[in-house]
Amino acid sequence: MNKLTTLHLKQFIISFGLLACIVAILIPSVGYTDELNSGDTSWILTSTALVLFMTLPGLALFYAGLVRSKNVVSVLIQCFAIACIVSVAWVVYGYSLAFKGDGAYIGDFSALFLSGIGRDSMSGSIPESVFIMFQMTFAIITPALVVGAFAERMKFGAMCLFSLLWFTIVYLPACHMVWGGGFLGQAGVTDFAGGLVVHLTCGVGALVAALVLGPRKGFPNTPMPPHNRTMVVIGASMLWVGWFGFNAGSAVAADSSAGMAMLVTHISAAAGALTWMGIEWIKQGKPTVVGIATGMVAGLATITPAAGTVGPEGALLIGFLAGVICFYATQLIKSVLKIDDSLDVFPVHGVGGMLGIIMLSFLGTEGGFLGSAAAGLSDQAQGSSINQLLIQLKGIVVIGGWTAVASWLILKMIGLVTDLRVNEDQEYDGLDITLHGERSINPE
Repeated sequence: MNKLTTLHLKQFIISFGLLACIVAILIPSVGYTDELNSGDTSWILTSTALVLFMTLPGLALFYAGLVRSKNVVSVLIQCFAIACIVSVAWVVYGYSLAFKGDGAYIGDFSALFLSGIGRDSMSGSIPESVFIMFQMTFAIITPALVVGAFAERMKFGAMCLFSLLWFTIVYLPACHMVWGGGFLGQAGVTDFAGGLVVHLTCGVGALVAALVLGPRKGFPNTPMPPHNRTMVVIGASMLWVGWFGFNAGSAVAADSSAGMAMLVTHISAAAGALTWMGIEWIKQGKPTVVGIATGMVAGLATITPAAGTVGPEGALLIGFLAGVICFYATQLIKSVLKIDDSLDVFPVHGVGGMLGIIMLSFLGTEGGFLGSAAAGLSDQAQGSSINQLLIQLKGIVVIGGWTAVASWLILKMIGLVTDLRVNEDQEYDGLDITLHGERSINPE
C-alpha cells in the first residue's frame, strides 16, 4: 500500500469518525416521544377490541344467563344501549372532560366533538384516535356493570337516563382525578387499569341503586336461580379473554409491563376461581359452575389496579384473597344485610376493586413481600408500603364517597321525572315482554 493510499484511508477513517460523533450527538435531540410506534399501536388496537368484547357480548351474555328467563332480553338491550349512549357522549364531551385540561377534579371543553384531533394527532407513541377509542371502551363497560344491581326491575327509560347522567357526573370526574391529570393521580394514587375508576365506581353505584330501588318481589325468600348456566360460562369466558386487553392494554405499549400485566391477570383469575369454588365445595358439598365463574371475575376485578405493579407471587395471593373476601362479602350483602344487589356487583367489583387498591401497597414494592417481580410504587410513597397505603386509602375515600353521593342524587332526580322501577304486574310478567315485546326464545 503506497503512502497516498494510506493517507486517503486515514482521512476516510477520521471523517467517518467525526460524522459518527455528530450523528450520535444529534440523534438524542430528535424527539421520539410523539413518533408512531407500530408495535404499540397494533397492541392497543387489539386491546381496544378485547375490552369492547368484554361488554358486547361478554358481560351481556354473563348477565343474561344469571337473570331469570323472562328478563333476558331486558339485560341484553340495556348493555347494548349503554354501549351506544356512552360512545356518543364520549365523542361529544366525555373524552375532553376526562383527559383534557389541568383541573384538579375535571377536565375542560377544549376537545368537544374531538375538535382539533386529526389523523396525525399523537398520544405518546400511538395515534390519539386509538387512545380515545381505547379509553371509550372503559367508559362503556363501567355503567354497563351497574346494570347487574337493578336487573329485573328498572324501567328502560330510567336506565338510559341514569347511565348517561352517571357516566357524566361520576365516571368522568373519577377518570380525570386518577388518570387524566387530576389531584389523585398527582398525589401518587396507583390504579393501573381501573380498581378505583371502574370497579369501585360501578360497585358503589350498584349498591346505592339497589338500596334506592329496593329488592325484587319475593327477595330473599323466593329462589331466583340463573336461567342458563351455559350462557353464564360463555359470557364469563369472554370476560376472561377480554380482560387481557383491559389490563395488559393499560400499559399503552407493547412492552414488558404489558407482558407482566397479562401474566398476573391470568394467575389472579385462576386463583380466584379455584378459591371461590373450593369454599362452595366445602360449605355446600358441591362445586358449582356459577361459583367458579364468579370467583374468576372477582380475581380479575381485584388484580386490575395492581396489574402494573405486582408480580406472579403477589397475583397468587391477590387471587386467593379475592376468592375468600368477595365470597363472604356476597353472603354478607345478600343473606345478612338483605340488600338485593341482583348480580353481586358491589361484593365482586366494589369490594374486589378496593382490595386490589389496598394490596398493591404491600405487594407492589420491589424486594418486598412477594415482590420479586414487582415494578415499584409512586415517588410520593418514598418506598414505604404504609405511605402508599395511606395514599391509596385517600383514593378510595374520595372516589367511593363521591360515587355514593352522586349516584343517590342522580337516582332521586330521575325519580322526580319518571318512575325508576316497573310496576308489580310488569315485574311478575317479566321485563322482556312488558317493556320490549320480545322473548329471548319464542315457544314453538
